[in-house]
Amino acid sequence: MNRLRISNPMLFVVGCPRSGTTLLQRMLDHHPKLAVANDTHFAVRALYKSAPRYIGHAIRGNEIPLDDALVDGLLDYHRFHRLGVDADEARAMAVDSPTYSGWIERLYTSFAVNRGKTYGAEKTPDYVRHMPLLKGLFPWAKFLHIIRDGRDVALSTLEWAGPKKGPGRWELWEREPVAACALWWRWQVETGRLDARRRLGSESYAEVRYEELVSEPEEQLRRISDFLALPYSEWMVRFHHGKTTSVPGKSAKSNWLPATPGLRDWTAQMRPDDQALFQCIAGPTLATLGLPATAHPVSPVVRRRAKSCLEWWSRFTARRTRKTRRRLEGIIERSA
Repeated sequence: MNRLRISNPMLFVVGCPRSGTTLLQRMLDHHPKLAVANDTHFAVRALYKSAPRYIGHAIRGNEIPLDDALVDGLLDYHRFHRLGVDADEARAMAVDSPTYSGWIERLYTSFAVNRGKTYGAEKTPDYVRHMPLLKGLFPWAKFLHIIRDGRDVALSTLEWAGPKKGPGRWELWEREPVAACALWWRWQVETGRLDARRRLGSESYAEVRYEELVSEPEEQLRRISDFLALPYSEWMVRFHHGKTTSVPGKSAKSNWLPATPGLRDWTAQMRPDDQALFQCIAGPTLATLGLPATAHPVSPVVRRRAKSCLEWWSRFTARRTRKTRRRLEGIIERSA
């Protein structure tokens, strides 16, 4: 069944958190035809919570029937309100929407119309690990994967992560936070790029380098506009007009700064041993992306730390795989 068309959600902005996803979201959201929701999560989370038995079907592109459990699970999700669609209106749409993707399509269209626009889109960084599922649900959708040098991501993450956020949730964080950042960044970036090669084509997937976006925003946004088949609008570069502040202690995001190169500089702001540790753990990923290696030598002590962290990662991912397998087996058993 061919469902390819331009519809909603037309776009997902993805990437490792702290990579500039909010900057890109704000730029695109200022396009006259495009409304980009911010971190709603619900399309994937509701499915995993309320109908996980359909995940495989969805990845293969099969329609998922809409039922009360899915409707309730989605509307009860704590970030649904970010879409700006009234819950009663959403329930009314569900009445004559036979499929899950069809219902969400109508939700994002309503979101766009409420903003005076044509197309609705979504920015949820963690969706970088769910692109095959999203492509199965919305075959027409496009994906923009923003990638930033992982060491600058780490500098930002060290200030942001915590017990309930990012790699701060991992036990490794307490003893080796920089290594946790390296593993986290490597995992997100490599998962997204691998899934893109296997499941998506160049017509559906494009990468945006954060460093290029902030140094040459108009050129990059013109390229993105071509990818989205939308006319370029200067309002995307001017997204910050009338909103920028200079409140001391607030982040660039909170101050609504324009595209600003050099907000982080790992070469000057990251300790030499931390640079070397990051290199030991994520060096191949950095090299694949054409990013420079650290100039600092890697000491035997740092190599031992990296080896210990990589062994922890192997155990951690093995436990996660077993947990996922047991959960799926339980779902199959209950559905039998």
